Amino acid sequence: MTTVMLMSAEATAAPLRPPMETGPFRTPELVEIAQLDPSIKLDVRYATPNNFVHKAVYAEPRVFLQRPAAEAVVRVNARLKPQGYGLILFDGYRPWSVTRLFWESTSGTQRMFVADPREGSRHNRGCAVDLSLYDLKTGQAVAMPSDYDEMTERAYPTYDGGTAAAREHRDRLRAAMEAEGFSVHPREWWHYDYALWQEYAILDVPFSDLGH
Repeated sequence: MTTVMLMSAEATAAPLRPPMETGPFRTPELVEIAQLDPSIKLDVRYATPNNFVHKAVYAEPRVFLQRPAAEAVVRVNARLKPQGYGLILFDGYRPWSVTRLFWESTSGTQRMFVADPREGSRHNRGCAVDLSLYDLKTGQAVAMPSDYDEMTERAYPTYDGGTAAAREHRDRLRAAMEAEGFSVHPREWWHYDYALWQEYAILDVPFSDLGH
């Protein structure tokens, strides 16, 4: 009982609004990846119950990024095509209120895998993307050392277990992303931050306000 009470108190400590920031920041221009390159696949699990909070947190299965980051993702996809692979996207821009929900839904060591809403997430800035690879011949997602959003050491980009094929897929993705200005999260092989993320402010705009 004591443990539950402590966890609840910690969760309610999350702020009710995004942190105050000082600029100047670039004017946001969130664009939808599917409109830039329809060959990029989407698997937006946060629009379904198939995610670690077991409920949909997005009303629509859409992925947005700030334009420079979005165009870089399109270049990554083009870079991978001659190698027989394409990109499959799980998430991009994430409203700050969803980051707060994720924080409140986790505790203990799981907190290493979610952003603190008091600081905000690079997803909230529209400059982080969660993604993997699919095989162009089969159209199927390739094997990786862990599942998306798996909160274990298998998710680390430096994990040396699993199959050689899975590690090769992970490392192929990393090489292509880094060539276009992205850096991988130290605990999530699927999470990449774009180089210009510090130039954008934290946003809490719902998908419904971003147009169709």
